[in-house]
Amino acid sequence: MTEIRGLLFDKDGTLFDFHRTWTPIMAEVAKEIAGAPMVPRLLAAIGYREESGRFEAGSIGAAGNTFELADVWLGLLGGGDREAMVERLDGYFARLGPLRSVPVTDLTLFFGGLKQQGYTLGIATNDVEASALGTIDRFGLQEAVDFAVGYDSGHGAKPGPGMALAFCAATGLAPAEIAVIGDNSHDLDMGRSAGAGLLVGVLTGASGRDDLAPLADHVIESIENLPALLES
Repeated sequence: MTEIRGLLFDKDGTLFDFHRTWTPIMAEVAKEIAGAPMVPRLLAAIGYREESGRFEAGSIGAAGNTFELADVWLGLLGGGDREAMVERLDGYFARLGPLRSVPVTDLTLFFGGLKQQGYTLGIATNDVEASALGTIDRFGLQEAVDFAVGYDSGHGAKPGPGMALAFCAATGLAPAEIAVIGDNSHDLDMGRSAGAGLLVGVLTGASGRDDLAPLADHVIESIENLPALLES
């Protein structure tokens, strides 16, 4: 097996608790877009299930990008300007994402420890790039994170391989030398299609073990278990 030298992390559901972060954000944005009475319909249409209080694994709310979200919501709202809706939604996400993100662990210590071990670190998200960069700034990860990319960065969205291949191109690593860590099938499919050397699923997002096990080399409870996995 090729030595793993780079670690490419999904953002929401992997570095940050998905449901504690994005359920309230999505509800707030839906209210701003369409008013309080429409919130349940808008959330249900992108995969939120009120009975569980969770977004379904693989749903637009859990793993999609803003274009997919805009298309569904505009369909419910009777149409409108797609580009304007995407711009409006991304504006909300770029502001609220960094502000409301709930980390699954102390990310400064976590990334600092991986950096000391010599790993090259990246973040790839189907969120807007501005949200990723704002989150990196908020949590003081600028020195640790070597690469960050969003769905709008020009490399395509997950589950395509573009983000992972861009990470390799930017860092000089071969795909077989990177691990992709994520909470959703989109993350793992991205890694597989890019030829990543290791695929790791985490359970801090919308997916359960049964969702991730067929797609991942390993499934762990959270990124806190990743250092021990890498040592083994």
